Amino acid sequence: MTLNIEQYMNDIGRRARKASRAMARADTAAKNRALTLIAAAIRRDADTLRAANQQDLAAARANGLSDAMLDRLTLSDKAIATMAEGLEQIVALPDPIGEISNMKYRPTGIQVGQMRVPLGVIGIIYEARPNVTVDAAGLCIKSGNATILRGGSEAIHCNQALAKLVKEGLAGAGLPEDAVQVVETTDRAAVGALITMTDYVDVIVPRGGKGLIERLIKESKVPMIKHLDGICHVYIDDKADLQKALDVAFNAKCHRYGTCNTMETLLVARAAAAEVLPKLAVLYRAKDVELRGDAESRQILAGYPLLKEAVEDDWSTEYLAPILAVKIVAGMDEAIDHINTYSSQHTDAIITEDYTRAMRFLREVDSASVMVNASTRFADGFEYGLGAEIGISNDKLHARGPVGLDGLTSLKYVVLGQGQVRQ
Repeated sequence: MTLNIEQYMNDIGRRARKASRAMARADTAAKNRALTLIAAAIRRDADTLRAANQQDLAAARANGLSDAMLDRLTLSDKAIATMAEGLEQIVALPDPIGEISNMKYRPTGIQVGQMRVPLGVIGIIYEARPNVTVDAAGLCIKSGNATILRGGSEAIHCNQALAKLVKEGLAGAGLPEDAVQVVETTDRAAVGALITMTDYVDVIVPRGGKGLIERLIKESKVPMIKHLDGICHVYIDDKADLQKALDVAFNAKCHRYGTCNTMETLLVARAAAAEVLPKLAVLYRAKDVELRGDAESRQILAGYPLLKEAVEDDWSTEYLAPILAVKIVAGMDEAIDHINTYSSQHTDAIITEDYTRAMRFLREVDSASVMVNASTRFADGFEYGLGAEIGISNDKLHARGPVGLDGLTSLKYVVLGQGQVRQ
């Protein structure tokens, strides 16, 4: 029998809306209990999760998925442990729901402040990464939201196995199982339905490739928390410590290639280039990184076997591969101008020992995460102590950077009075 996608999605939406009301009033103990039970179930069923992941990987390889996508899809022992640990970190975090802040007395005697409340129903659309299923579920549970998860077809077996464990944890804590629903069809029409269900869904969070997010930007009727590209920069200043520069510029590019916080463009101050670039080239050569350099950097890197001429498009390309654009700049002014011109406003870093320059870089670079003497790979909810992240936003409204618990809440005004009436 052919599945009626619209009817199926509307049913999910209705159940999510009902569950969201129960989640909004759930106490902290119940939410933490659910997260603890899910973490224990993940560790208990690690073998089952690995087997489901192997099914997905086998199908992905047969379908010719790229190395970057396979990397995101793979659920290693470490990844399974990190999922469980991430949930336990969320348990340890303060519950934001119901927190009242900024209470002030007005001349009339009323008190006015703000209370943190859930967003309601959050639709999350993502490709490959099965860990998103757990990260998203955990953050939505703790922040008192219901969520509808639509993972990529390439991770369907693993996502369904994880969904079963999430529902087990919710039921064990006395919370509605419909608070977290995984869309079980791989039909792309389900995405089209989800992003237009304004009666049931309050916000959409897309996590995936540029093509997916571009489609959602065009078609979604529901507000989104999103980032489109991860064009991240590291600028090595002429006041940089050489060893720090080598360590950070190598890690930012080579730690993992297929992530949105990987460095895609290296900027080097002219006064430091002759010293730092040849040493970096040795490190990159060991990883077979292709360098695409401007004219000045190519002169210094002459003889590097994987050297190409950079073209204009290279400054605005997210490679997600062992390819790095390299440019020599006069100094801070040119570096900041280049970053603010070509950056996707995701994550950018400076390597310098000059405090004044570091503070200026932090102020003037217009990105969601700006770093001093640290790898761009740290731009991550887990590394920021958020427990996990539901995604990264380079928008400026509502949430920016890694989106954790607070990013999944809103504020409403509350007023406390003693019978006052307006004159």
